[in-house]
Amino acid sequence: MARVLVVDDDVTVAEVVVAYLERAGLAAEHAADGPTALEAAAARPPDAVVLDVMLPGLDGIEVCRRLRAVRPGLPVLMLTARGEEEDRILGLEVGADDYVTKPFSPRELVLRVRSLLRRALPDPDPRATPDGDPGHVLPSGTLRDGDLVLDATAHRVLRDDRELQLTVREFDLLHYFLAHPGQVHDRETLLREVWGWEFGDRSTVTVHVRRLREKVEADPSHPTRLVTVFGVGYRWDASVPARTQAQVGAP
Repeated sequence: MARVLVVDDDVTVAEVVVAYLERAGLAAEHAADGPTALEAAAARPPDAVVLDVMLPGLDGIEVCRRLRAVRPGLPVLMLTARGEEEDRILGLEVGADDYVTKPFSPRELVLRVRSLLRRALPDPDPRATPDGDPGHVLPSGTLRDGDLVLDATAHRVLRDDRELQLTVREFDLLHYFLAHPGQVHDRETLLREVWGWEFGDRSTVTVHVRRLREKVEADPSHPTRLVTVFGVGYRWDASVPARTQAQVGAP
């Protein structure tokens, strides 16, 4: 049974979230402040974290940053106040995979958590999802592009034979791009296909693209793989093998 750590100083909100998660078949634990959350995560490592931004002792941004330093792939969903775009962007910058704004639907939150868990802990049958939503099924097995190797089954990415530490959403985004090389995708399409959202804040995509470039590009400020098509969206330009380059122009 997957374990979820719920971090919120509002007891009423926390009780509702815990109740809905447990009703969905997940184990849930509550922490009311930042330091307690870090202690709980160290003592009983969760499979996912629901994390409020405004916390006593240590705010959610710093808690997320510290959790990421220890477990880069841990799914983190942040709770933010409606209209606080700066908090959402900052949360995404430090590695949050998703966010829900308050007030929120507990059912929607549970679906978001299950979606993150499904991606972090893949089911042997990718079509069999607990919430009945098949989502976007990407190819299993291994995808390669030059020095980059994505193993969808093992949920790991290697670059020059060194494993990259990607968040759940960064992995999903890279997987989608590698599966669709040379195609331009606008942010609305990426929100729908990668996040499973029919609507949402497009800056979520922008932040994740920027973070992904920092890990897969030789020079993130001048990307050659994950490129921007201005006014349209983003495109993955597959590497050209050296032998192919040598043959260009050959009779």
